[in-house]
Amino acid sequence: MTDTAQHSPATDPALLDALREHVQGALPTTIADLSALVRLPSVSWSAFDPADVRASAEAVADLARSTGVFAGDAVRIVRSAVSGDTADAESTGGELGQPAVLAVRPARNGKPTVMLYAHHDVQPQGDDALWETPPFEPTLRGDRLYGRGASDDKAGVMTHIASLRAVHAQFGDDLDLGVVLFVEGEEEFGSRSFRTFLRERKEHLAADVIVVADSDNWSTEVPSITVSLRGNVTFKLTLTTLEHASHSGMFGGAAPDAMIPMVRLLASLHDDDGSVAVEGLTSYDAPVPARTEDELATDAALLPGVRPVGRGDVLSRMWFQPSITVTGMDVPSVANASNTLLPTVSARVSVRVAPGQDASEAAAAVERHLREHVPFGAQIELTEPDAGDGFLVDTAGWAVQEARTAMREGWGNDAVEQGIGGSIPFVSDLAAEFPEAQILVTGVEDPDTRAHSPNESQHLGVLHRAIASETILLARLATRG
Repeated sequence: MTDTAQHSPATDPALLDALREHVQGALPTTIADLSALVRLPSVSWSAFDPADVRASAEAVADLARSTGVFAGDAVRIVRSAVSGDTADAESTGGELGQPAVLAVRPARNGKPTVMLYAHHDVQPQGDDALWETPPFEPTLRGDRLYGRGASDDKAGVMTHIASLRAVHAQFGDDLDLGVVLFVEGEEEFGSRSFRTFLRERKEHLAADVIVVADSDNWSTEVPSITVSLRGNVTFKLTLTTLEHASHSGMFGGAAPDAMIPMVRLLASLHDDDGSVAVEGLTSYDAPVPARTEDELATDAALLPGVRPVGRGDVLSRMWFQPSITVTGMDVPSVANASNTLLPTVSARVSVRVAPGQDASEAAAAVERHLREHVPFGAQIELTEPDAGDGFLVDTAGWAVQEARTAMREGWGNDAVEQGIGGSIPFVSDLAAEFPEAQILVTGVEDPDTRAHSPNESQHLGVLHRAIASETILLARLATRG
């Protein structure tokens, strides 16, 4: 996937200069606001304090009000029932999702409406010892701001906020562009209430263009428009072989502890070259830019002597082929290990599904494989399932051409169309709910962002250019005939 060089006419030079000047002048404030958000440990997972997510939502709501774009009562903190609960969960005691921020400015005089999406929740920080600086203390080193959520996706939030501030500074109350700002609070926890939210508030969310600021860029100098996303399937896999733990010296070699079938079963998911070996998981076929395995080794930080896995073009493996990762296991730690046969072992399994394959179909294929390959008659249980479809973006619409022009003027380079190996399942939900809307998946990350990992960071030059390009896009939409 490469740049197709289809652009709309250039932006009026006087308007372009004014927008760039405001973005540049406001950058210190933007970085300060981003730093304040990073200090809020808004981990949305159920094991963490929900008060931190609430505080983050309140901070984002205040930022939305600061743009001047929305009337006083147009910015709200909202919650919806998780999928499967009743819509009135708050009054019936059902489970609610994490708080999101919704702000709406209606369009006037026939102008289009744009929805700006980002999320303010973050991944857990993991092992603090792996961070060079505290994860929730924003730290500037060189041209990067370090901290959990500094990029994914609080920089996405600030891209929207800073762009709206710049557009309001230019147009004031004469702005006729419709704007829906939606900042989710549980994207990192599976967007469990997202579908309910869409059903409940569809009339407030309807838009002609949807900008999802939660993806990657080709480099720190070259922007990207993401045109394909893999889907995902996750679940907890548990194997049990014994009623209770037993002495490994007395029964080892005859009684199967749960670790033996778990290791063998997980190993069956891949071929010898590391390719996924699950019948029924499909791949997507499309051309990709060239990338060598040496470049992959550098970008992915492979240790000396470690070989890449899989087969085919490197980017095809990352964008268009399925992958399976074991992201966690419940076993005794090495420090707490004893000479004991383990009766039960659990693993968290994450499957990335090729774009174009239904996630439920992929989940069924993986479950079938596991049940057919479990060794030694171990009892198998799959729980806590979650699934989301991938997405293929239609790049033929006028909004994509407007975005290409805005990115070229904001970055100084043409955008590359690229696939992403990660998953943003709610994009397919948005497309299903608003089939006429044009979806633009953009972002503030770069190959060295390390989202979800220790030492996550935001390149401030990328942030500046992302804000400039989105500001230009909004201004172009506001003046579109």
